[in-house]
Amino acid sequence: MSFFEILRSAMRGVTANKLRSVLTLLGVTIGVGSVILLLAVGNGSAQTVQNAIAGLGTNTLTVRPSQTGGGGGGGGTTTASTAGSSVKTITTTVADQLASAGLGQVKEVVPQVSTSLTVSSTTTSSTDVSVIGSTAQYFDVSTAKVASGAAFTAADVTTSAKVAVIGSELATTLYPTGSALGKTISVDGSSFTVVGILATQSSSGFTDPNTVVVAPITRIRKSYTGYGAVSTLTVLATSSDDVTAAEGEVTVMLNQLLGVTDTSNEPFTVTNQSSLLETAAASATSFTVLLGAVAAISLLVGGIGVTNVMLVTVTERTREIGIRKALGATQGAILGQFLTEAATLTLLGGVLGVIGAVIGTHWQINGTQPVILGYSIPLALGVSVAIGVFFGVYPAARAARMRPIQALRAI
Repeated sequence: MSFFEILRSAMRGVTANKLRSVLTLLGVTIGVGSVILLLAVGNGSAQTVQNAIAGLGTNTLTVRPSQTGGGGGGGGTTTASTAGSSVKTITTTVADQLASAGLGQVKEVVPQVSTSLTVSSTTTSSTDVSVIGSTAQYFDVSTAKVASGAAFTAADVTTSAKVAVIGSELATTLYPTGSALGKTISVDGSSFTVVGILATQSSSGFTDPNTVVVAPITRIRKSYTGYGAVSTLTVLATSSDDVTAAEGEVTVMLNQLLGVTDTSNEPFTVTNQSSLLETAAASATSFTVLLGAVAAISLLVGGIGVTNVMLVTVTERTREIGIRKALGATQGAILGQFLTEAATLTLLGGVLGVIGAVIGTHWQINGTQPVILGYSIPLALGVSVAIGVFFGVYPAARAARMRPIQALRAI
């Protein structure tokens, strides 16, 4: 009996009981679709997290004071108690000293101060807006890029100019009927001229980058925050490969500048974005594997359903099996027919599952846009066929072992 004859016979068997075949297909379809779609959700979630961290800059370090001293004067250093000794805190003076220290793997050191204030236009206002003071290099080391207008300059920082670059969403809120560029905004009662509007960014933290105000650090310190410790230092490494080396250089130099003798209790923390990215990637991979394992359970249940259906099919077609064996059909032919039926059912179910999963990726699931893994489709299809063969072996072998006389006696 040729393969094509076995295939035609198998297709006749599959279509003989359409409702039962459809229900079996449905089980496999759900299993395959779940595997592909949940893997896609895990992959999409992983990419979202990785893009958010990469957006912070994989060649940057963030230095945050773990303690802050009281306000000082003229940008000098202030002191705080750490491990029973008097140490300095990170101010703009320390930032300048760090930048001019000649560290081999450090390209830029950009200080920032921040506070939350009410920002208003002539018609509306927005409360608790994040107001950031920094230098002109802020736009070089951060993900904030000016979409219209221009960033403030080093001269603006020197003169403490009342100019600001604002987020796109805040610009729309304050001036909904026109461009905010060139207009005046009030920051806690002080007037600033909008010289630039930032490009829209995805939110990746507690602060929405689309609703911020960025102004010269000299003006923000003079008007709002005072001259104490800065909020953060953003350190730009020479390249992403040099971030770890830059982290070591920055840590050693800051300890020297701040007079830290107990390095186990440093008054600052250094965050390496590359390390965060590696950790996030590992966690995302584990999450994706877990989702795939959960979905595989439904595919396994579908395979068990195939076994059940094929056992029923063999019982119903006992007489047919007896006639075929009496006419000379070999055990191999009978075995091949029922295995082909099982594989056909699972293959069709797998194809439908793939189609359903591909359609499903066009919508977000719980805020995550699924991204199909390239290997998941052939893997799911291969597993579905393998399950059909695996779970069809016992029913097919049972049919092939039937003795013709016993089979012909079946009613």
